[in-house]
Amino acid sequence: MEQLHFKPWMSAELDKPLTVVVTGAAGFIGSHTVERLLEQGHRVIGLDNFDPYYPYVIKQRNLAGALAHPNFTFHVADITRQESLETALTGVDADVMIHLAAKAGVRASLLDPIGVHRTNVDGTQNCLIWAKETQVPQFVFASSSSVYGVNPNVPWRESDAVLRPISPYAASKVCAELLGHTYAALYDMRFVGLRFFTVFGPRQRPDLAIHKFAHRIMAGEPITVFGDGSTRRDYTFIDDIVEGIVAAVHYDAEKYALFNLGNNQTVSLSEMIAMLESALGKEAVKEVLPEQPGDVPQTWADLTRANDGLGYKPKIGFAEGIQHFCQWFREQS
Repeated sequence: MEQLHFKPWMSAELDKPLTVVVTGAAGFIGSHTVERLLEQGHRVIGLDNFDPYYPYVIKQRNLAGALAHPNFTFHVADITRQESLETALTGVDADVMIHLAAKAGVRASLLDPIGVHRTNVDGTQNCLIWAKETQVPQFVFASSSSVYGVNPNVPWRESDAVLRPISPYAASKVCAELLGHTYAALYDMRFVGLRFFTVFGPRQRPDLAIHKFAHRIMAGEPITVFGDGSTRRDYTFIDDIVEGIVAAVHYDAEKYALFNLGNNQTVSLSEMIAMLESALGKEAVKEVLPEQPGDVPQTWADLTRANDGLGYKPKIGFAEGIQHFCQWFREQS
């Protein structure tokens, strides 16, 4: 086994500014994370490949605040190409890598499973290789609640051995978590995997339900409702997710750890639509279609482990979060 000597990761050092690499920095979660780290005084190197999954101008707008900050450096880089990653990070001596970049979308992954694997598995492997070779001691990874799949034992716990992913996207996240376990075991690198539960809020991707529904409701266009509206999601406001990510940056216990980051409350699709209609002051026109392949009936996070290990306690409930989102949505519109 290769033995590497990593930089120390001691609790006494946590108040000092860190050098943090953030992949997917121009995205919804990435841009919020970058801004929070900069607020805390850290140096941040952001990477993004501006994947055309949604418009370039949106990601430009996401980055606007960070680009004005003296402690932020940004590079266009493709994590699926090792040379692109290494060129962008030449000379960087990082304390932490926060790997948020991914080819997202459960339904989109059914259409492009190879592309999803290339980005989410091979891309994660490339990031882990770079972190290993440059002796980055802390690797924080954005996983997903989708790894639980159709596991009927709710709320879902990290200790659950039953993972039943039902989409290529979900399977890719399981694979990436296992790669993290391998690197943590072989190279004395700490890998902290965070299973995000339906993140929403300002800057949410335009293809996600809340944002897409808001756009169509305000435009008077029908929204597509798959199933009878009874599917339930554990919606988590972006500010709470970011606090969980920042806590993971400072986590210093197990070498390999997985945590749910959710809200521990479930909201049905029908309830979500009703709250969105109320916040926007306009009724939706609904087009009801059969349930879609890859969708799970419910997501629900047990937060005991995240509370104990990260001090994670979500503060924003769904109703309040929807109000924040709609205020942002109106300002953008």
